[in-house]
Amino acid sequence: MNRKKQALFEPALMRQAAVESLKKLSPQIQLRNPVMFIVWVGSVLTAGLAIAMFTGQLAGDGRFTAAVSLWLWFTVLFANFAEAMAEGRSKAQASSLKGVQKTAFACKLHGPSPDAQGERILAADLRKGDIVRVEAGDIIPCDGEVIEGGASVDESAITGESAPVIRESGGDFASVTGGTRILSDWLVIECSVNPGETFLDRMIAMVENAQRRKTPNEIALTILLIALTIVFLLATATLWPFSAWAGEPVSVTALVALLVCLIPTTIGGLLSAIGIAGMSRMLGANVIATSGRAVEAAGDVDVLLLDKTGTITLGNRQASAFIPAHGVEEKTLADAAQLASLADETPEGRSIVVLAKQRFNLRERDIQSLHATFIPFTAQTRMSGINVDERTIRKGSVDAIRRHVESNGGHFPADVDHNVEEIARQGATPLVVAEGAQVLGVIALKDIVKGGIKERFARLRQMGIKTVMITGDNSLTAAAIAAEAGVDDFLAEATPEAKLALIRQYQAEGRLVAMTGDGTNDAPALAQADVAVAMNSGTQAAKEAGNMVDLDSNPTKLIEVVHIGKQMLMTRGSLTTFSLANDVAKYFAIIPAAFVATWPQIDALNIMHLHSPASAILSAVIFNALIIVFLIPLALRGVSYRPLSASAMLRRNLWIYGLGGLIVPFIGIKLIDLLLTLLGLA
Repeated sequence: MNRKKQALFEPALMRQAAVESLKKLSPQIQLRNPVMFIVWVGSVLTAGLAIAMFTGQLAGDGRFTAAVSLWLWFTVLFANFAEAMAEGRSKAQASSLKGVQKTAFACKLHGPSPDAQGERILAADLRKGDIVRVEAGDIIPCDGEVIEGGASVDESAITGESAPVIRESGGDFASVTGGTRILSDWLVIECSVNPGETFLDRMIAMVENAQRRKTPNEIALTILLIALTIVFLLATATLWPFSAWAGEPVSVTALVALLVCLIPTTIGGLLSAIGIAGMSRMLGANVIATSGRAVEAAGDVDVLLLDKTGTITLGNRQASAFIPAHGVEEKTLADAAQLASLADETPEGRSIVVLAKQRFNLRERDIQSLHATFIPFTAQTRMSGINVDERTIRKGSVDAIRRHVESNGGHFPADVDHNVEEIARQGATPLVVAEGAQVLGVIALKDIVKGGIKERFARLRQMGIKTVMITGDNSLTAAAIAAEAGVDDFLAEATPEAKLALIRQYQAEGRLVAMTGDGTNDAPALAQADVAVAMNSGTQAAKEAGNMVDLDSNPTKLIEVVHIGKQMLMTRGSLTTFSLANDVAKYFAIIPAAFVATWPQIDALNIMHLHSPASAILSAVIFNALIIVFLIPLALRGVSYRPLSASAMLRRNLWIYGLGGLIVPFIGIKLIDLLLTLLGLA
């Protein structure tokens, strides 16, 4: 997707957010956030009191009340602005998705054959089950599965990657996305959805639906904030009759200011923005999350299931050594292995040819001049090879070559058996080579573990996350690769049932499990996992089962997904800590100012030595509004996250945001008081 990284405060986004923050002053919208609704009610009340004072209908300081009311309105507007900025960034990303143009027409076929008669119709008229043919230069008109053909497809409009990908019938690369472009050849596609229900449409809807349902943790925090608000509301309400009974009733304006400064307005104003920004950061990583719940779950994950191939290893096994049988020269083995691999276009086959060339300078032969017969690999024989002149060379699995040699009257050497076991123990795959009835030796095919992956797993371990490698390899090979990669555990010879059972086992222990997948066989496990990242290049079944889709189809993205989820949770926790801590400083500012006339002894609490009761109250209200503005970038960008244990993270939060929440308001309120005094405004 050709999305540029948005600056935190783009002028266009800020203008739109300013307009939206005014629209959000509607009481129906404010009611969604009970904490800020209390501030909104206080703003309305003090505005009414100020008007009554200015018109002479009520005695009191109209200028002071108006100033308090103005800053209370600013508090509401700043909270609205934070939410509108987060929503605006998500909607800007949705607009870029809408820029992916879909074709207006499609060639609908009357049968599954590419030669079937077709008709040109509007793409909007296509329905689920319709079959279309697309050729080089065409835009794919619908989401679907390739049933015939193979083609190079430009998916940059979706993934942002300029390199084209291959889409072909059968296997895990048959899924195509509407809005992408065919670069070469042709495809026959069966549409899997109706118009308006495509993957792109769903992505846009998910991104635009920034208000999303609250997550369990967010609901719990909201309940806590409401409870604190109710407690402070009741406490503040009871102070007026006590002060009236003492003979010096506190003004309603002072009580409203006290209530607003004591309730958790900082986190209340930023809570929604934090959640929306988390989803936006996920999209910035080219991952579409179906809900905020999925993002939050990513932050709580403590078990990661990762495929070996393409995630932990580079994906293609490479020939690493020729190990000859007793009495056979290594060069003889390499020569036979290279001959048997000349027509093998797999990455493994090409690596054998290259290794023989590097080790013994054996040049590739001209296939045409050999007049050879090549034997292709089949699932039944599990071997391939070449017949050239009087030579019959085969390479394949141990069991397949053993049967081949014994059927030709030969025997399988014990030293080769030993070499095979040793190669498997080291995490490599043995491939045996035989000529006629003689076993020449073994080729070691090694999975190359990605550079730096061990360090990433070590960081995950620091975060308290267990990593589990999923592979179809045998236990010996899986154990060796797991040790080299540094994962905590592995599942060998994995089947769809085994993956599903493993996830359920961890969940029964109370753990949250995340996994990636791209194939139809991964769908059951993806549907069961708490965080399921499906590859965009994978099958429709996998994408439907997951609660996230990685547009880059990068299996290691799961680690980044967890990082973003934890960053969102940490941001929420840090700002909640800061919000609750800075209420203490506001307590020392407002309580003495509001009640010193009623109870002179309370002046001992005026440790900041603020200029006057009016300046103390106004300073606290102004700080309460401005601190939201200063924290908006932190809410949108997220707190810097480090892979620490839960206890270390708690200590760090308390020191930075707890202690900071205590100190910053003392400094801020005092500076505002000095400025108001200097300007003669209080």
